Amino acid sequence: MVKLRLKRCGRKQAVYRIVAIDGRSGREGKDLCKMGFYDPINSQTYLNIPAILYFLEKGAQPTGTLFDIFKRAGVFYQFRKKFN
Repeated sequence: MVKLRLKRCGRKQAVYRIVAIDGRSGREGKDLCKMGFYDPINSQTYLNIPAILYFLEKGAQPTGTLFDIFKRAGVFYQFRKKFN
């Protein structure tokens, strides 16, 4: 199963990439696709919406934190709108 999760990139300051990754691999495993980044300290987020919608259509499951980020960004609204 493919999961949408955060992959840590920053060494001292935590910065995360939003990636699609195989559910059996670890946090730092090989990713299938990079779809954005998230900086919790500066509250910055960049999302590649078409790539996220593509993986959600294929059945990928976001983690809890990403679910909240996507909800704030309105990704699920666009996901529902695409199928109605």
